[in-house]
Amino acid sequence: MVGTRAVFGVIVPSTNTVVEHDYWGARIPGVAYRAGSMFIPDPVMSDDAGFQALLGQIRASIGTAVRDALTAEPDRLVMGMSAETFWGGVEGNAAFEQRLRDRTGLPVTTGASSCRAALRELGCRRIAVFSPYQPIADREVGRFFTEAGFDVAAITGLRCPTAMHIARVPGDRLRDVVAEIDGPDVEAIVQVGTNLSFVALADRLEEELGKPVIAINAATLWFALRDHGIPDRVCGAGSLLRDH
Repeated sequence: MVGTRAVFGVIVPSTNTVVEHDYWGARIPGVAYRAGSMFIPDPVMSDDAGFQALLGQIRASIGTAVRDALTAEPDRLVMGMSAETFWGGVEGNAAFEQRLRDRTGLPVTTGASSCRAALRELGCRRIAVFSPYQPIADREVGRFFTEAGFDVAAITGLRCPTAMHIARVPGDRLRDVVAEIDGPDVEAIVQVGTNLSFVALADRLEEELGKPVIAINAATLWFALRDHGIPDRVCGAGSLLRDH
């Protein structure tokens, strides 16, 4: 009775404590979420090699997470993890989505595609991006946005030492990194990394900076809802969900 309009299967790393909080917090009537968890036994990602190893754990366990989510008979799959969706640029993202569609027969929403759609909806081309990642992943994020037709003015990672540490980055640090990458020529700030708690702060920063500040969890939920024909507006989660 809580998913009368749609049930979204949400694929998240087992270390992620933010995605489900953000989705349920939007309080979309009649939309429910069933998480499938990707087991992360070793969450260390303190350098490029560690980040690649973490990505290997995601790739090894995503099949089981999808299998588990499918038992709830969802109407759509939503990727509550972002690094893998940027890997390989635009073609890598398209191939990732197609593999999941072929496996499940469901529409698929990824963070990379959602951020691209959000920027196009907002009419922004020159962007600055930040993540919790290591340099190897930031290069893939920058590659995706460049190939998608955006001008990346700056990109930086917080270099979080573990996957759990991502959720513990305080708001003051996020404010600082936004200030570091912002500039008068930057049309939008984009945050990636789904375990960063940024949705509410992004909403406040949009008002303070007078420009779009896109939190990936808000963008992914927005794109999933709109692509599914659900027009509900949400306040407190950024201009995308409020005005588009």
